[in-house]
Amino acid sequence: MTKVQLDYDLERPLTDTDATGVANVHSWYGMQRVQLAPSLDKLRVEYDASRLSEQDVEAVLVRFGLPIKRRWAVP
Repeated sequence: MTKVQLDYDLERPLTDTDATGVANVHSWYGMQRVQLAPSLDKLRVEYDASRLSEQDVEAVLVRFGLPIKRRWAVP
């Protein structure tokens, strides 16, 4: 396992509804941890890089409705 951390800026503050999305991200294979920064404007994500790429991680976060500022263009 190759553990990697990424930080994502948030487009808006997280809401109670977003908490469900954060919890659901943990169910995705290869996702280790999603943590809100103390400043409340970033998410720190730990994942298994032998299972997921950075683009995969972003796709999972978007799939579960988390308001991240995207790094990758979607075709």
